[in-house]
Amino acid sequence: MPTRLLLLLLPCAALAPFAGCARQPPAAAAAAPRRHEHHPPHGGTPVVLGDEAYHLELVRDPGAGVLQVFILDGEMENFIRAAMPSFTIEATVGGETRRLTLQAVPDPATGETVGDTALFSAEAEWLRTAGSFDGVVKSVTIRGSTFTDVAFNFPQGNDHD
Repeated sequence: MPTRLLLLLLPCAALAPFAGCARQPPAAAAAAPRRHEHHPPHGGTPVVLGDEAYHLELVRDPGAGVLQVFILDGEMENFIRAAMPSFTIEATVGGETRRLTLQAVPDPATGETVGDTALFSAEAEWLRTAGSFDGVVKSVTIRGSTFTDVAFNFPQGNDHD
């Protein structure tokens, strides 16, 4: 009986060193690097503030001649309320500089007020027809951080990750 057991175990022992030796590519080579992407929740134009500290999402309603700007976190997932009552964008349209003053928009449904809101809005006749323009956010302050002269293109934005 010991000889029979030995004959059964001998082939297993001989093959044991080869078990699990199938060649597999290293983990780093197996997975392609992921692009860091942001998806504006309203389908608008992303504008990065700082080193992705925050984002602005610009949403144009051409029929109404309105530009809405939402303040979002660095991943464009959460709205961030700001204390400022307004801020300015200088837009170059057809070679002319136009100034938009975006006013804080209160919303009783969310409890947002002027001085505590994530939504700003401006209305201008030229927004009805200008599908593209170069802009500069002159200055915005969010949670104690101020961002000045932030350049972007509408509708491309400045988030080029």
